[in-house]
Amino acid sequence: MKIAIYGGYGYQGRLVLAELARHDAEITLVGRNAARLAAVARGRETRTAAATDHDALVGAFRGANAVINCAGPFTPAGAAVARAAIAAGCHYIDTSGEQLHIKRIYETCSADAHRAGVIVTPAMTDGGVPGDLLARVLADRLGGGPLHEVLTGHSVTGGGGMSRGSMRSLLGTVDVVKSGGLAYEDGEWRTDARPRLASLAFPGRGPVPVSRFALPEVVSVPRHIRAGHVQGFVEADLAARFSGAVPDDAVDAFPEGPDADARQRQRWAVVVTATTPDGRRATGSAEGPDTYGTTAAIAAEGAFRLAGTPGVRAPAEVLPPAAFLDALAPHGITWRTS
Repeated sequence: MKIAIYGGYGYQGRLVLAELARHDAEITLVGRNAARLAAVARGRETRTAAATDHDALVGAFRGANAVINCAGPFTPAGAAVARAAIAAGCHYIDTSGEQLHIKRIYETCSADAHRAGVIVTPAMTDGGVPGDLLARVLADRLGGGPLHEVLTGHSVTGGGGMSRGSMRSLLGTVDVVKSGGLAYEDGEWRTDARPRLASLAFPGRGPVPVSRFALPEVVSVPRHIRAGHVQGFVEADLAARFSGAVPDDAVDAFPEGPDADARQRQRWAVVVTATTPDGRRATGSAEGPDTYGTTAAIAAEGAFRLAGTPGVRAPAEVLPPAAFLDALAPHGITWRTS
């Protein structure tokens, strides 16, 4: 399988590159900076193209089976990369966590992807995939829907901070983050939805305060589960840190990203609760180390395992939920339902 990585010289892109190399994938590196591409290529094919040059980008992607876009911030330019991948006849996934970008991809790219016979799935990440897959597992356990509500929460503890790329993505969407992002309420997207949780218990911990947050799976879950309410939450102190974005001119003063030791000290957890109209409830959780390493593993595994009807699809529509979560076990990721 031939995979093109757009932005493979960035912090997240290099982790995805390393993960794909362990799979012995045929890799083409694509980006706007020829020198930086050459620095990480190690003999692999490189092609230079900017997201603003549609024709050049289409040409750079031609011949690949799939494109993994690792070049954030995604909100200003991610859709252009997706459209170029579709035009080149490639499946497309990305490592975005930006809710408005994800929503835009779902709303604007599906018809073209269907005509091209390709699958497009944004947010193939630690933040976008476990919650979506868990929601599908829980919905099936509760009879397949409709559901009264699906509530999902994220926690990150331990070592390591954000990469510069993540900081820039956050800086570009800080107003969305501060608002709590989108919630899905009775068939409509709302920014002013009343939070349906005040606290949430994460694996190995008691209940902690949470705040409504712009999570990726809030956008993807309604694609495949009929639910009256879908909201996302993070720990309240994490939400406060995300809301205090670093000024743009200060980002370059930070390290490019956490080092390997710091990443391994980090722990993430996702908890999903699903409730039926008659009050039956199921809960699922997933947890593991290293958010950036987990994203690399999910993006690589996802690129190889994509299968389903062409178009823009949620993770649970193109990946077998339980089997895919099981496949992440070698990366230290566990999951359970109750």
